[in-house]
Amino acid sequence: MSSFSSEVKNELARIAGEENCCHIAELASLMRMGGTMLIGGNSNLGITFTTENAAVARKVLTLIKSGFNVKTEVTVTRGRRLKKNNSYLLKVVPSPVVTELLAALGIMRGDNLNVGRDIGLLRKSCCRRAYLRGAFLGGGSVNKPEGDYHLELVTGNLDFAKTLVRLMKNFHLPVRLTERKNDHIVYLKDGDAITSLLRIVGAHNALLAFENVRVVKDMRNQVNRLVNCETANLQKTVNAAVRQVENIRRIDQAIGLAKLPRGLREMAEVRLEHPDATLQELVAIMGGQVGKSGINHRLRKLEEIARECLETGGNHETHK
Repeated sequence: MSSFSSEVKNELARIAGEENCCHIAELASLMRMGGTMLIGGNSNLGITFTTENAAVARKVLTLIKSGFNVKTEVTVTRGRRLKKNNSYLLKVVPSPVVTELLAALGIMRGDNLNVGRDIGLLRKSCCRRAYLRGAFLGGGSVNKPEGDYHLELVTGNLDFAKTLVRLMKNFHLPVRLTERKNDHIVYLKDGDAITSLLRIVGAHNALLAFENVRVVKDMRNQVNRLVNCETANLQKTVNAAVRQVENIRRIDQAIGLAKLPRGLREMAEVRLEHPDATLQELVAIMGGQVGKSGINHRLRKLEEIARECLETGGNHETHK
């Protein structure tokens, strides 16, 4: 069963038909995420790109072949780990044309390496969206919506990570940057922010799936909060009623309820007859003659008398 991240990448990899400038921006971001330069004969440059997603491998190969006349090779290896995922190695064979490719992607500027400042590729909004899409395809992951909200882009290039942060802030996303071992993690922890990014990069089916699960999850959480609140209030009411009955019985044993003032005596007798009733129910039982605040006051007064009886051994002086 594929992960939610794989489903998002499979959808993004199928996006086509954009302007050539967007293809360049997306490929540049992909190369910065998963590409490595190599040097061949006559000091010609080549490129390798590695991924475990077949759709991403096809997308990279398509973007390269659509704009540049270079020779490519694809190698598929079977992983030896428990998951045994296939690994796809794309190799752009070293040649003079590769230097033109790297220059077009902004990775090379003349004879110098541009470590990650692709401002020239990001002037248009459509290119910025394509650039973020390439970053997710090359090194992104997102938790399934049933779990904690978390989306991240992982890169070993700090300058590239800072470019992604600036770009996501340009779209008003609450992005953060942290380190994990030797990698730099650009991440989002907010559900609204994740859905916004999915919309920005064009993962509309994944966005709908994410939102559907999120609505159900939020509703379930709200119901759970209400149930927990009601349960806590019920437990609080029961505990108070049990304590009140114990207080009244202590008074009865110590001095007798008959010695209490008329209002307190009536309150004590009603509570003993209805030990499970709430304050509102006691108001109705007493015919509405005493409100909730009055009943609460009388019960607190009974608690004070019970405490005095306990402290003095029953020598409590009642007052009218």
